[in-house]
Amino acid sequence: MAAHLRSAGIELGGTKSIAVLAEGDRIIARSAMPTTDPATTLSALHAQIVEWDRLARLAAVGIASFGPLQLKLESPSFGCILATPKPGWSGTDVASALMDGLDCPWRIDTDVNGAALAEYRWGAGKDCDSLCYITIGTGLGGGILAHGRPLHGAMHPEIGHLRLRRAAGDAFPGACSFHGDCIEGLVCGPALAARMGMDPADAPDSHPVWRRVAADIAELSGAILLTTSAQRILFGGSVAVSRPFLLPWVRTLVVEQLGDYLPFLHRDSADDIIRPAGLGAEAGPLGAIALAQAALDPAVI
Repeated sequence: MAAHLRSAGIELGGTKSIAVLAEGDRIIARSAMPTTDPATTLSALHAQIVEWDRLARLAAVGIASFGPLQLKLESPSFGCILATPKPGWSGTDVASALMDGLDCPWRIDTDVNGAALAEYRWGAGKDCDSLCYITIGTGLGGGILAHGRPLHGAMHPEIGHLRLRRAAGDAFPGACSFHGDCIEGLVCGPALAARMGMDPADAPDSHPVWRRVAADIAELSGAILLTTSAQRILFGGSVAVSRPFLLPWVRTLVVEQLGDYLPFLHRDSADDIIRPAGLGAEAGPLGAIALAQAALDPAVI
């Protein structure tokens, strides 16, 4: 993509949303706001990108949204949010609301697929052919790239709702309104608050629940490596970023649990395979810009 081309990106998150303006892959302006009800949130985001387009024509728009999303082009609900526990958002036509009146190429995908694409292009996945990006915060989501392209099929990956082997003696019923003790229901922020009886941000590193969280994340990591053969699993989000001691525990547990079965995974390689995302808090906004660039190059996804 030419360095001078202006594109806009929308990162529609479950708690906060960000509109960004970029020249090439360089973000030059942004506007952040809380994600409240659909009408308020989407109208504010739409007004921002319309204003940027008025000042100078946008080449493309990328929309990276929380999900689940309908991404089948032939579906009458393409670009809509499917059933979600976020009150009032199920069925919301995100794409139509944001692109109304704008005449430029655009692309929509999940926020985590977008972040995975950004990490692949500019972050900790630049030398990979396949990777998985996991964010753990208010929820848990995962995006997967295969041969440099976000994975789509019947829908898109819904990694957060995998139900995995539990740590011995852990009887916490889970906090997911759909599946109880799926991985999101065990380790996302609200789940941690319920498990700890306090705001997890205030919990000491010595709190015993962190060991169980590491065991849960290790189960998830092992499942991803076995099912997708990802070359790298990159972790972002407030929970993973704020507790850097978790990933060393996770690596040790994954190697122990999988034994010698995967020839590429061992103690010396685990640090490179399971690691923090490289773009930090910019993975989401840059993911939206990566999707805008993909709208200009249909061969990308």
